[in-house]
Amino acid sequence: MLTIDELAVVPVPAEATPSPGVHFTLRPGATIRSGPAFAGQYLAEALRPATGFPLPVADRPVEHGIELVLAEIPETSPEAYVLEIDERRIVVTARAEAGLFYGVQTLLQLLPPTVEARTVQDGPWTVPGGRIADRPRYGYRGAMLDVARHFFGVEVLMRFVDRLSRYKMNVLHLHLSDDQGWRIAVDAWPRLATVGGATQVGGGTGGHYTKAQYAELVRYAAARHVTIVPEIDMPGHVNAALAAYPELNDDGVAPPAYTGVDVGFSTLSVGKDVTYTFARQVLEEVAALTPGPYLHIGGDEAQNTPAADYLEFLRQVQPMVTALGKTVVGWHQIGPAAREPGRIVQYWGHTPEPDEDVRAAIAQGDRILLSPADRVYLDMKYTPQTPIGLDWAGHVSTHTAYDWDPATRLPGAPDVIGVEAPLWTETVATEAGIDLLAFPRLPAIAELAWSPQPARDWTGCRARLAAHGPRWTYQGIGFHPDPEIPWP
Repeated sequence: MLTIDELAVVPVPAEATPSPGVHFTLRPGATIRSGPAFAGQYLAEALRPATGFPLPVADRPVEHGIELVLAEIPETSPEAYVLEIDERRIVVTARAEAGLFYGVQTLLQLLPPTVEARTVQDGPWTVPGGRIADRPRYGYRGAMLDVARHFFGVEVLMRFVDRLSRYKMNVLHLHLSDDQGWRIAVDAWPRLATVGGATQVGGGTGGHYTKAQYAELVRYAAARHVTIVPEIDMPGHVNAALAAYPELNDDGVAPPAYTGVDVGFSTLSVGKDVTYTFARQVLEEVAALTPGPYLHIGGDEAQNTPAADYLEFLRQVQPMVTALGKTVVGWHQIGPAAREPGRIVQYWGHTPEPDEDVRAAIAQGDRILLSPADRVYLDMKYTPQTPIGLDWAGHVSTHTAYDWDPATRLPGAPDVIGVEAPLWTETVATEAGIDLLAFPRLPAIAELAWSPQPARDWTGCRARLAAHGPRWTYQGIGFHPDPEIPWP
């Protein structure tokens, strides 16, 4: 049997100490000790289908089973945990519920891959003894899904949340508006959803989320310690909004619905008061639905907005976000605009040297979220043969996505808060397409953001990713069989 430090845990833990000759085997009479934290019920529901065991959950000591305990541990992060395994018990200890949840994710990966099956499988359900002490490198570890170019229903998003949380990623950024579609209901501007949401790339029917659907997603994600970050892209990428409300356009004429993939041609009318009423009311309603701390206002590729108008728009709109008690997030083109306190600038450059917008953000003291397109854009093809995806930032193999250090990508950037992997959907129309482009790169990027730099190496990562292939098959994830990875 492999020892605890040899098993394929992704992201690789900060510390793993084996207990040679010791192992725990989950048996039919096992119980799970847990307080009201969601992690206990989550673990039981994850284990029951494949094991067939009842696994009752109760807040009392167990003779044989798993204990999830909230208590002080040496690590100060609320996401840190300690996992200890002997012959009688598995104990996960954390100072906060997020840590318990992430300890559970590691435990699930220590069990055989058949634990991912939804029907009863043969055991034994054995875990090697030892101790893991783990903590995140960065507090922001996320992915972005573009639901504007192609629309995906709430059930798809929930499954994507499950995929993220399994690898200790804690943010899902939703690109909710663009030229091709508007995806969130706004009571003050109802035609945004009914008219602006009725299109998508290629001329499909599009769609939008009702407020109830969006709130359901937010709750589902929060239970799994994933924060939803909504993006309303402004002042460019707004053709769907202009088609719904022509008064937001300079000439007051509604443009035709757009189903292509070009960018940079649309803009809100920066000189009109109605534009700022629109921005304020939309942001107010989206903020009210979103308990997380962030509101993303886009700001990229506004080529048809004069430079002075662009800065004036941001001067008026950024304080609206702050007034709502949220942190401003924007793509790195917002760097030259006067900053709001705590602003986060999302860097998506794909060249070795940062451009003047990024340098302006760094000079102003902005916090930096790293999404370099040549490393973590999940919509880039793995190779020229990848059936979907783009290649304007190059081809991004799993090795390319993994083999860099966020601390050194932007010299002079003192406050890097984390890494986010965007998946734009110009060419992605199905959930199968999402899975193909995200796996195996998404787990590799999760390790990049979670694990300490000295613990990471490509040789170890590729072996651990290979061992997860059977897990993804049981989960129904159609992943890309990257030839750089020695799949079983």
